Amino acid sequence: MITDEEFLRISVYMKQHYGIDLSQKKLIINGRLENYIKSGRWRSFNEYMDAIERDPTGELEKTLVNHLTTNYTYFMREFEHFKYFKNVVLPWLKVKREKKKDLHIWCGAASTGEEPYMIAMVLAEFFGLDYKNWDTKILATDISNKALKQALAGVYNQEQLKSVPEQWKRRFFKSSGGMCKVSDALKQKVVFRQFNLMDPFPFKNKMDVVFLRNVMIYFDEKTKMELVNKVYDSLEPGGYFFIGMTETIDRKNTKFQIIQPSIFRKKERND
Repeated sequence: MITDEEFLRISVYMKQHYGIDLSQKKLIINGRLENYIKSGRWRSFNEYMDAIERDPTGELEKTLVNHLTTNYTYFMREFEHFKYFKNVVLPWLKVKREKKKDLHIWCGAASTGEEPYMIAMVLAEFFGLDYKNWDTKILATDISNKALKQALAGVYNQEQLKSVPEQWKRRFFKSSGGMCKVSDALKQKVVFRQFNLMDPFPFKNKMDVVFLRNVMIYFDEKTKMELVNKVYDSLEPGGYFFIGMTETIDRKNTKFQIIQPSIFRKKERND
């Protein structure tokens, strides 16, 4: 069983390096790491943390992150966001980007890929025959390399796709042996990268839309608002920011315009 000292060490490490607040999650940390540590060469949680801090490859740290982060998501999750994206955001962007025909969209909590692939499907449906003329590649990032490997594979079972419309299944997936694989054409529209939200944003261009849904629940208020401000600065004027429907942002301390409780917008220059 993890000691209080070991628990504090791990929770502080995750907070300092990744912004993730595990200060009330002692049982979760113990449950997710205990068997792994026992099956390895470490005699205690402290010995495991010592090894992480000495590891020049960073692989042990990646394993720690994979164990302690939750990658729960599913297709069509909070679909109201995608309706708004299709009916309001994309018509605005189509006019704004008509000359360059390129969009800058970031999914910052890509998990196992369902959300960025959903965004790509909505884009394909919205642009229709004109889709091939637009650069609609989505940047999809996550802290967990384990989740990203699943996302890159793009393979899901029938149960995971049960809420996806039949016409989308036929168009964007290939079925084989009870599994469904994302089509190569759709997969090419998503660029997956590992990224820590606590790091400086490396974007060459300002974003038009940022999806950062159901990830800030793991951050304390200070860390969350620092991240929200970074997102604001990374957006084009008029750009949109989507968060999870159960998440909140302090309205008094944000520069964003509040469109709906979980949809925000950076002011346009002429506002």
